[in-house]
Amino acid sequence: MQSIENKLFYIIKGLGRGYVFSSADFSDKFNGATVDWVLSNLVLQNKIRRVMRGIYDFPKYSELLGQYLSPEIDKVAHAFARKFKWRIEPSGDTALYLLGLSTQVPARYVYFSDGPKREYDILGNQLEFKKIALKNIGFKYAESALLVQAIKSLGKDNISVEIIAKLKQKIESKLYPKIIKDTKTVTDWVYSVIKQVCQE
Repeated sequence: MQSIENKLFYIIKGLGRGYVFSSADFSDKFNGATVDWVLSNLVLQNKIRRVMRGIYDFPKYSELLGQYLSPEIDKVAHAFARKFKWRIEPSGDTALYLLGLSTQVPARYVYFSDGPKREYDILGNQLEFKKIALKNIGFKYAESALLVQAIKSLGKDNISVEIIAKLKQKIESKLYPKIIKDTKTVTDWVYSVIKQVCQE
């Protein structure tokens, strides 16, 4: 069991500080019951943190503040999605904040989902999953969903050269062709903006 614990913690460390996960993320490598036991043990050793029941993180530490930082809510949302096999997308306001186009911290982080409606308190942050029609969800890349929801939330008349430049800074250039291919079925004006963002 000690060997499995060492192997599992080695994997978690390799994924870096700030990684948020559940036992489901390791089900292809280890027995489920064993993983649950190991994760509980790692929590007791203060090597990882239990964010809430079934969700853990390898927390980042701030030397300046002298404490561990709260997990990124977007990473928590995607950990839930992997755990329950949901497809999710951030709502417009959440996408704007995640892309740095809004400086106002959301009172509630809202994600659209093909799973059931759920609400969680994540160390004082409110996370909500809203069920919507399956056909409206399902981009292959999280960055595609972020861009589409942010652009739609801003509206056609509020897209400027400055906005496009800001969005461009937030997306890795290697993802440009993948996002263009991933979003080709969206509304024409939204797709036009995405192509401007994802131009080399």
